[in-house]
Amino acid sequence: MSPVILRQAMAKPPILFSPLFINSGCLFTCILLIFSIGDAQDVVVFQPTFLTATGPLVSVLLLGNSSEMSLSLTTVSPSNTTGSIGLPSCISEATNWMIVKERVGKTAVQVQLKLEKNLRLCAENETNADCCPSPLCVLETLQVSACEGGKLQASLLVQVKIYGLLVPTVAGSDNKTTIPNQVYQPLGSCPCDLTFRDCSTEDLKLFLSQCLLGPFGGQVPRAPDYQCSVQLSENSPNWFPFLCVNSPLENNPHLGLFYQGGVITSKPGPSFHKPMLSAPVPVDVYIEGSPVITNSYEFFTIPQKLFGQCINNAPVGFLKNFETTCVSLLHACPTAAPFRMLASDLRKTVKSGEGSDVTVEVTDELITDLSQFITGRKSLLFSDQDFVCENVTLAMDYQFFWKGNGITSVNLTRSVGTISFNGSVALTTSYSAVFLNGEVLSEPNSGNPGYQDSRPVIGGTVDTSVNDTVLIQRTSINLWKSGSDGLCSNGNMKPVLYGENSTSGCLLSVSKEKLTQCDLLRESISSLQKVLNTATHVAKSGNPDSLIVSDWENIIYRALNLSNALENNTSSCDGIPSHQHIHVQSLITSTVDGITQRSIFAVQISYSTTTWTLECRGGNVSLCVDPSEIQLFPISSSVTFTDVPITTRPPKTRFQINFTEYDCNRNDVCWPELAFPITRYYTGEPYSQALAKGLILVFFFLVASVLGNPWRQIRQSWNSAAL
Repeated sequence: MSPVILRQAMAKPPILFSPLFINSGCLFTCILLIFSIGDAQDVVVFQPTFLTATGPLVSVLLLGNSSEMSLSLTTVSPSNTTGSIGLPSCISEATNWMIVKERVGKTAVQVQLKLEKNLRLCAENETNADCCPSPLCVLETLQVSACEGGKLQASLLVQVKIYGLLVPTVAGSDNKTTIPNQVYQPLGSCPCDLTFRDCSTEDLKLFLSQCLLGPFGGQVPRAPDYQCSVQLSENSPNWFPFLCVNSPLENNPHLGLFYQGGVITSKPGPSFHKPMLSAPVPVDVYIEGSPVITNSYEFFTIPQKLFGQCINNAPVGFLKNFETTCVSLLHACPTAAPFRMLASDLRKTVKSGEGSDVTVEVTDELITDLSQFITGRKSLLFSDQDFVCENVTLAMDYQFFWKGNGITSVNLTRSVGTISFNGSVALTTSYSAVFLNGEVLSEPNSGNPGYQDSRPVIGGTVDTSVNDTVLIQRTSINLWKSGSDGLCSNGNMKPVLYGENSTSGCLLSVSKEKLTQCDLLRESISSLQKVLNTATHVAKSGNPDSLIVSDWENIIYRALNLSNALENNTSSCDGIPSHQHIHVQSLITSTVDGITQRSIFAVQISYSTTTWTLECRGGNVSLCVDPSEIQLFPISSSVTFTDVPITTRPPKTRFQINFTEYDCNRNDVCWPELAFPITRYYTGEPYSQALAKGLILVFFFLVASVLGNPWRQIRQSWNSAAL
């Protein structure tokens, strides 16, 4: 510190500058702090006495009684001998900076220094002085002096170090820069040139240390040796013009490094959240499987069962018939849908698919016999509250009438009843939807023409009641489907799906009294198994015609022989037809667009018998004593699919088995396949090309034979004999 500045510091309190840059978050805090200092002491304060500026705008505060103060700005530099800076001066000099004062409080003045110089870097050979000749544009030291009556009161040193700005030489416009397709053309000579040739050579030199060289930096690589334009005439081999490649230099394998490519949406993983239904897409016409849409463009929903769980808002598919049951445990009278709904809520309006709307017609049916809907009751001994629930929905049966690709009308039959219980009750509700074309139930095909996997096998029964015309009515071929408790009484049937081998069954309650009447029990079980499948024909293809008998094949039923059954016993019966087996034989008939078409060749249904015996062991003797005691016995059904080969080869003779010289499967040399490349069994290339190449080889063989040594000797002998 110079002696003059030291004496100033001893005579008065230190003079400080406080640097506050634009948009500084601590400006308000600093003002409050310095206001308190200015009010406490009647002095002029700058805090601190030195700062560094890197931008064209600097803001500082001059605190204290500065009403009569004047500010001066000079450029200073340290002495070459002592290194110190000269004394502050109250006389201003000409600089590129401008001082702006603004009072911000009673004892505070905001002082701003603004640079009046263009920070743009000068272009090559530019003569304009209002630019920066070098990247370090401004490097100087400024001294700000606060004087009163020509006497110095405070001073501030500002070290300025500002770099120049890169400004495009071409004036900007609203038009966006067109970036070429990076698949076929690099972005620029260097990826750092993001403005596409708008940067000057001097600007690009600033990035030389950061950019990659060669093709990895976006530059066109050197032409490879196989380019036709590279090889010179003096060092090129004679075969080079036939094998060189003509390819533009822009087409290089490194361009893919700068091309992002398409965006692939990741597949969602498994989630335990409840799936959300997407908004339905408006449809012009309905096709099989498309969801039925309401007039408010929402899915038309009916409760259905999915993966063993009932979903109240499941969409209905066009021409998709279904029938399902849902079991709910009630502890009180239900008040929400689908158990309690007004008829007006069920009269929804759906899109017909042909430009009009169709309203659901609702018909209520009162059910008094609730035996098939109430599956279990549980009463509370210490509860005196009885529940009587009226107008509870027990079943909803929808009928969709359709024609072409549209819906003509929708009818709903709702079954309601009154439920009384104490404690809790298990309520079984049923829901169904059928699509009728006139009065005929819609029956979708299972393939076109061949069967598709996992589609129902189509059965049929003969109907000759219509004008003496043989009409085969469609029906299903079924397997047993047990209920929730496994009992046959609460079970149902499920259709046989093509290509899926399956076994299913249920449990039948049999008492000791029934086991004493074995003949009656056999007939009862046999009738029960026959009810499972009543079809007499099976469709050969997936789209049979009901009027064409050749599209159907008779089902073979193997009669059950019960003549060898033993005499009745008090606790067991043999020869019970407890298992039904369906054997489906199919074969490959054709191929359509590369897809194999399969048809059913034959169907055979047979039965297996078992012996049912009461188990009285383990201390459970009540089954053998009490005639009313029951025991559960299984009845089952299964289906097996077998593929039948189209053609079978005759068995090999003993000569073919022992003589293996010409057997290509057991020999390394296969003489019979010498001409295989020119036969139609060769699929490595088109037959016409293989035949042409084979004929060319034959031609060369003949030429070599004619021009070879044996023919030369024959010609010489012929010529000698002629002379």
